[in-house]
Amino acid sequence: MGSRTIIVGTRQSALALTQTGQVIEQLQQLSDQHELGLSFEVRKIVTKGDRIVDVMLSKVGGKGLFVKEIEQALLDREIDLAVHSMKDMPHTLQEGLMNGAVPTRIDARDCLVTRNGLGFLDLPHGAKVGTSSLRRSCQLKHARPDLQLEWIRGNIDSRIRKLETEGFDAIVLATAGLTRMGWLDRISDYIPVDLCIPAVGQGALGIECREDDEQVRHLLSLYNDPVSSLTVAAERSFLGTLNGGCQVPIGAHAVMKDAHTISLIGVVGTPDGTVLLKEAAEGTDAAALGIQVAEALCNRGADDILAQVRG
Repeated sequence: MGSRTIIVGTRQSALALTQTGQVIEQLQQLSDQHELGLSFEVRKIVTKGDRIVDVMLSKVGGKGLFVKEIEQALLDREIDLAVHSMKDMPHTLQEGLMNGAVPTRIDARDCLVTRNGLGFLDLPHGAKVGTSSLRRSCQLKHARPDLQLEWIRGNIDSRIRKLETEGFDAIVLATAGLTRMGWLDRISDYIPVDLCIPAVGQGALGIECREDDEQVRHLLSLYNDPVSSLTVAAERSFLGTLNGGCQVPIGAHAVMKDAHTISLIGVVGTPDGTVLLKEAAEGTDAAALGIQVAEALCNRGADDILAQVRG
């Protein structure tokens, strides 16, 4: 096999570039180990989600905001693979594209960064907490109705700066992003999954490629982590069944209970946190399990909540 330079598309935020660099490092090792003769080059792409920074994500279209331009570059053969945060990926990919690998997932939990190192339960009554996610605010309000949840946008570093400049007592972020940036020392508290169920695919990356690119598909098959791939597939099946995006408060978290059994918990809530519906189930078929949990929630009124939120 001759040598080839693989062009890797990514958003240009510090987190996106950091995680893309980590992925390229691992792919280079696999290429060398299997004598595939590949080298890698980064191409930065600005997405709609990056350009719109002063509006809540739920107001501008939700899922796909950070993906569409990158997918177009793949289809136009300007890039050969793309590194996404899995939670940004819409359930249905564009025709001709596929998710080639889900590498080993890291911590899926949300976490709290506070000005004074306090944990979630220790925040003062009426504390001002920043989040850009309806899923987080709905579950945190349910746990602590006294909190003042306010939206906050921007990359991780700019959100952490706003903690000081905009008078927040705390901000809620994905643990995975801080882990990849090497900023674990900034975390004041990890929010347990039973208190705040993460976003679908949180903590996982999705490596997207063209279906017709056999060489890249082969490389990504070596990179894929079967456990992460299965648990994320269950969560994404759940999301797809509910037809959910960023504009609705939906969360799901799957883990492998044993070598074959997936355990999945899903949540749908009202944005104000007054109603929070949770369902859990176990099974061996990821897609079927996602559908089962989603349908159980719909039977309890989740579809009515989602219809109201979508307005």
